[in-house]
Amino acid sequence: MQIFPCPFCGPREEHEFLFAAEAGKVRPEPAAKVSDEEWAAYLYHNDAPKGIAREIWYHQTCGTYFLMTRDTVTREVKDSRFLSEAST
Repeated sequence: MQIFPCPFCGPREEHEFLFAAEAGKVRPEPAAKVSDEEWAAYLYHNDAPKGIAREIWYHQTCGTYFLMTRDTVTREVKDSRFLSEAST
């Protein structure tokens, strides 16, 4: 079981969290003009980098969205902070 650090609650078990998005991924706009192919690419085509990744996570227990920087190879969490404190 991996432990993730919620910036509000502190260290918690990973099953309390949901992956929300890659940090910095830009939503296609305007919504009325986005094709089905563009929308599917936005939703399902992620970079999934090997190594350091910046991701937005959701802590189901307290309802907080936050930015987590982690190493996808070693599983080490480098940083966890509120979205309001992060520049993505």
